[in-house]
Amino acid sequence: MNKPIITSDPNIMLGKPVVAGTRITVELVLRKLGAGESIDQLLESHPRLTREAILAALEFAADAIGAETVIPVAK
Repeated sequence: MNKPIITSDPNIMLGKPVVAGTRITVELVLRKLGAGESIDQLLESHPRLTREAILAALEFAADAIGAETVIPVAK
């Protein structure tokens, strides 16, 4: 069985989803990519990250957004 790449533990980063074995949050990965950093720049500035972990963070975020329930607000 494969170990999960993205984990959540209430004792690490207040339970935010992180790359397993690090304190690098999915949020940090998304914010840096959203600010224009490339995957290669992220890998260079965070040596414990892997390309696979960055892609897993993106997939995790997509799954989280996809699981949201949207309730339109009447105007």
